[in-house]
Amino acid sequence: MKKIFLLILLSVFFVNSYAQTGCYSDWKTVFEKRGAYTVTDDMYRNVIISFIEGEESFCIYGKVRVENGKIVSIFVQYEDGEFALMDQKFTNKLKRAPGIVNGISEEISNEAGEKFYVLFVDKIKPKKREYKKAAGPGANFK
Repeated sequence: MKKIFLLILLSVFFVNSYAQTGCYSDWKTVFEKRGAYTVTDDMYRNVIISFIEGEESFCIYGKVRVENGKIVSIFVQYEDGEFALMDQKFTNKLKRAPGIVNGISEEISNEAGEKFYVLFVDKIKPKKREYKKAAGPGANFK
């Protein structure tokens, strides 16, 4: 029994030590903490496309069109501000149009074998209100 517990503990440590790093994990943490509003059908001009390469990720700006709750077209943005259509076919893991959950697309793969997510940053809910903290008595009250 102790060996099984030790194996489970080591496997949890191993998985966590090789977790996703980079911009995707940073953004995902924000979405998980604050939540996101529903992504409705429209053209979204301020999205982040996060490409996954092994355990790392890098992010670029883009825009996407959403129809019937699914991503139907993706555009990448260049340094000069121009957008270009990603003209490769892209799908989720089930070979369908990718859906969106809590402001983040399902994992998307394209014909070039790239894996990425679309992050709808404008849909992140605002921070929750926090109490204003009072200072201690300081020298004035002692």
